[in-house]
Amino acid sequence: MSAVAVHSLWTMAADPIEKIDAPKIEYGQLSPTLIVIGAAIIGVLVEAFVPRKSRYYAQVFLSVVALAAAFAAVIGLAAGGYGTTKAKIAAMGAIAVDGPALFLQGTILLAGLLAVFTFAERRLDPVAHGNRVDSFAAQAASVPGSDSEKAAVKAGFTTTEAYPLLLFAVGGMLIFPSANDLLTLFIALEVFSLPLYLLCAVARRKRIMSQEAAVKYFLLGAFASAFTLFGIALLYGYAGSVSYATIAQVVDGSIENVNPALADTMGNDALLLIGAAMVVMGLLFKVGAVPFHMWTPDVYQGAPTPVTGFMAAATKVAAFGALLRLLYVVLPGLRWDWRPVMWAVAIVTMLGGAIVAITQTDIKRLLAYSSIAHAGFILAGVIATTADGVSSVLFYLAAYSFVTIGAFAVVTLVRDAGGEATHLSKWAGLGRRSPLVAAVFAVFLLAFAGIPLTSGFAGKFAVFKAAAEGGAGALVVVGVISSAIAAFFYIRVIVLMFFSEPKPEGPTVAVPSPLTMTAIGVGVAVTLVLGVAPQYFLELAGQAGVFVR
Repeated sequence: MSAVAVHSLWTMAADPIEKIDAPKIEYGQLSPTLIVIGAAIIGVLVEAFVPRKSRYYAQVFLSVVALAAAFAAVIGLAAGGYGTTKAKIAAMGAIAVDGPALFLQGTILLAGLLAVFTFAERRLDPVAHGNRVDSFAAQAASVPGSDSEKAAVKAGFTTTEAYPLLLFAVGGMLIFPSANDLLTLFIALEVFSLPLYLLCAVARRKRIMSQEAAVKYFLLGAFASAFTLFGIALLYGYAGSVSYATIAQVVDGSIENVNPALADTMGNDALLLIGAAMVVMGLLFKVGAVPFHMWTPDVYQGAPTPVTGFMAAATKVAAFGALLRLLYVVLPGLRWDWRPVMWAVAIVTMLGGAIVAITQTDIKRLLAYSSIAHAGFILAGVIATTADGVSSVLFYLAAYSFVTIGAFAVVTLVRDAGGEATHLSKWAGLGRRSPLVAAVFAVFLLAFAGIPLTSGFAGKFAVFKAAAEGGAGALVVVGVISSAIAAFFYIRVIVLMFFSEPKPEGPTVAVPSPLTMTAIGVGVAVTLVLGVAPQYFLELAGQAGVFVR
């Protein structure tokens, strides 16, 4: 073949192709996520290049600075009007920058910051071989009880990889509620789930139980992800697009210029209904709603307690944000189909979580079932399908996440020879032995129960009011009944702490460093402030409650 012929082939091939446009990325509006992901990548490099002695300090410093900077970026965007007037779709349609996204991102970043403080706590366990130790295994790769594990403990190793993993999880959680197409949603789901699976497996005490928890979480989480992905495929087959806006247009029939291939699938509601059901199912799994809740108690009990606190707070916030956007932006045209299903899920979640929690004897399992009941309460706000519904859910999530992290931080303090004393019988008489810790925990329990003057009451009131105005009065009745059932086991723990005799061989309360004190203190402060003067924050959530279409 002559050079001329080859040349003519080249020119023939190159003529009709236009230039591929470079993607337009609004770096400023995506800055909170970019800061956190960037810091996570630097954290991986710290693991590789910083000497072992200084890693802990470098990682904690990096994580705190990154989360604080990302929070400042969220505040900057909100102050610049991106939550209200300038709300828009960024990153070529992949991510929404609007009120709910910014509000939930701010909540997730604050929860992550408090979680870093509990991760970094090193005064609770007794000093091992002259080294202070935290909640994470000396060397996650060594078999529990083996010689290599003993050598790692003796050498004073720590799993500082927990911090970059936390940052990656936070990065995924930031994208999850703001994702504006189904593929971004799925990628964000994986980005925050995979680090959590790992973090669940690296407890220092009770390592076998921790690994069992991680395997359960991983297997069930993989199932849920697979369902979500299958649902995304069906929705794509139905609407010919993964973009939220396009699917919404196809659902309510307002789409222009339909091509013939799409016209065939658009009439097929089975694709739409099954696809939507599968995606929603994946999100309900993450939230811990009742038919999909079986992983919650086992994972919360087995994971290291700081990780449990972070997971319980931040995952719920991210998943409810994504669920709200999916139901309110993509599927408002299907409201009559999804509301009855959500009614059923909310009712069994509220009652199931509250009733099963009564039988629990382990404090972490009790809090796990309580978090399932709370998922039901929040679903009541989701069902309202009004602007008040969105803002009440945002407020509840913000209030709930601080209470949760604070409560699990208190659980890390109560210890006996085997590590944390999580069995309820050990907590008897705690109020006599260390009144301050018991009083703080009582505040958190009362907030969970929704007693007035705590954030839990303000949140529950807002959610139930929105549900009643949205025509779900019966749901509110069930909610109040299950709140009463739930109040029983919270108050039972308070009675156990203050009105029963302490046992002589009972656990001691470890004195934490200022890190955990800060986490607990902020938790108490937010709980009381949101309970006594919730108005400003309710208005903030109200302003943030409008999704960009």
